[in-house]
Amino acid sequence: MQLILADPKEELCQAWRVAFECYSEVEIFYGRFENIQQFDCMVSAANSFGLMDGGVDLAIRNYFGNSLQLQVQRTIIDNYNGEQPVGTSFIVETNHPDHPFLAHTPTMRVPMPIDNTDNVYQAMKAMLQAVKSFNAEDERIKTVVCPGLGTATGRVPFEEAARQMEVAYRYYKNPPQIINWPSAAARHRSIMNY
Repeated sequence: MQLILADPKEELCQAWRVAFECYSEVEIFYGRFENIQQFDCMVSAANSFGLMDGGVDLAIRNYFGNSLQLQVQRTIIDNYNGEQPVGTSFIVETNHPDHPFLAHTPTMRVPMPIDNTDNVYQAMKAMLQAVKSFNAEDERIKTVVCPGLGTATGRVPFEEAARQMEVAYRYYKNPPQIINWPSAAARHRSIMNY
């Protein structure tokens, strides 16, 4: 899977360049996702209710159409009793011929600051796992475009958002071979950055 981190904020793109410098398969795209020619799946840095009326979610809804929001909300109602928790992600079809999938991935319950949380890590981890599970039988998603998670309304500083996204990607690429308390504690410290 190729990961494209895309955002129109140069400062965030620079933070990604630093955080992801050792991953040659990760591309940093300075600009709007609508200008990327080829990708299979767009990540929605969402809220728990699938209300796509601001920020990158509004841009996604405008690009793919209002029916995508209705489909996302129906999935949330059917599978999460009307509220999708942070730390989960699901894949829906967009009905777009060139960009067929969306990964709906809440970073917050409702629009609110999420600095001083690990919500960005949880969202990135959930999205990567959702794509992996979706691709388990047939690799339909080869390229994923992901915007800044928690960096607008969430007010997570760019460097911290990039750090948490990289930590999630690192553990996705290199899952543990064993689980014990020392490894769990070390992982927790790396996520919380202390």
